[in-house]
Amino acid sequence: MDSIGHVLSLASQIYTLVEKVKANKKRCRRVADRVRALEKLLRSYRSREAGGSSADVEQALRELSITLSSAQQLIQKYTLSSWVERVLSSRSHGDEFSGVNERLNDAFQALAGAEQLQQGNLLSKVFELSCRHREDEDDRREDIILFQHVKQQQEKMDAMMRDLQELKASVETVVDAWKKPSDEVQVTRMIKAEELKFQQPKEPFVRSRTSEVYRGEYNGFQVAIKRYTGQVHASPREVREVFTKEVETMRRFESPNIQRVFGICIQDEDGPRPHFLIVMEYCEKGSLRQVLDSDCRLSWTRRASMSLDAAQGLYRLHQTEEKPKVHGCINSHKFLVSKGYTVKLGGFELAQTESSLRKSAKNQEARSLHYLPPQLLANIHHPYSKECEVYSFGIVLWEIMTRKKPFEGWSPEQIQQRVCVERFREPLPADCPAALRTLVDACRAYDSFHRPSAEELLDKLRTVVNQLEEQP
Repeated sequence: MDSIGHVLSLASQIYTLVEKVKANKKRCRRVADRVRALEKLLRSYRSREAGGSSADVEQALRELSITLSSAQQLIQKYTLSSWVERVLSSRSHGDEFSGVNERLNDAFQALAGAEQLQQGNLLSKVFELSCRHREDEDDRREDIILFQHVKQQQEKMDAMMRDLQELKASVETVVDAWKKPSDEVQVTRMIKAEELKFQQPKEPFVRSRTSEVYRGEYNGFQVAIKRYTGQVHASPREVREVFTKEVETMRRFESPNIQRVFGICIQDEDGPRPHFLIVMEYCEKGSLRQVLDSDCRLSWTRRASMSLDAAQGLYRLHQTEEKPKVHGCINSHKFLVSKGYTVKLGGFELAQTESSLRKSAKNQEARSLHYLPPQLLANIHHPYSKECEVYSFGIVLWEIMTRKKPFEGWSPEQIQQRVCVERFREPLPADCPAALRTLVDACRAYDSFHRPSAEELLDKLRTVVNQLEEQP
């Protein structure tokens, strides 16, 4: 089978590269271990299905090919430059490996299903989530020790004071990330009112028709506290029951690129008007739209990196084990930007399923026409799907590339005419890198069939970021 042969060829190239790496050897070898497990699975499948393969397997193989190409480029970097130089010049080497391993894990799940692999099979051990988390934590601790060692060496060299200061800043960033409460420690839960501290004066920094968002503190670090101001047609007991059912669902979405939800708090629960609060991760730079409207400088590499972050959040939401999950209201206000210009998907408390959105057309009211695909603009009863959401995401990517607001000043009638009838797409800047242009236009394709999946988009954006980072 040609597709399997191509994947096996990429796997072989990865093994060769791993033997040449000069830094991050453990992480590179673990990637190779996961690729070997996939290789065994593919060889077994090819021996059983010599006559052909299903459409699902072919799709999984195409996506695996993109993922392996991305992994190959990542490992290639560590055959060329020293570990310290790479860390200081990159966004986050740990996040890069985590993203690749996550995609390899998803590919394994898809192919294992086709192979009817039993859960106890030894091949699956390298993909176990608990094992991956433990390995990542060990790597992070080892990185800190190595950083401290490098720091001590640099302090002895007076002629390298400037490099020392940059290294020190990098060390502090890693240590801060290590000290920050991890997902395993901070469990999403019901929070007591006395555990929250509002910043004084108690003034909201975001207001909407139904809520206010305040800055505060929980367990020693900054959080955003959303307070619902509209009438909640449910008793505290009912709210607790719904929240308890949804907590495990929300746990599935934990990702560096999805805004963390720490829990819910009900103040004055026994009073006539209890206050319902959601405690979330605080993002220093505000919404993506606010960053784009500011005067900060955004290089093409930075914009590509921010796009990759946003795609990672969308991918984690769409890639669920049961019913497909969708955000339901993707726009540039729903993405938040934290320290270091890391983009996180937010703007939702309890995720909705595609089937639930199909049952009610009233959800369209919450979505801006600027982000609706032509299918929904033409027919409000058109089923909402992940393909619809990818179109909305394409508009957000266009905003990142242009820093403009979509269809600004256009009436609803004009938007519908140009998008639905004329199949119009707002142009991108002339100097936009070709690879980014292709991806943004693909997401905004008129026909939903031609729009990429979140996983395909994620892998291709990672490749674009790697290419731009390597340019002088």
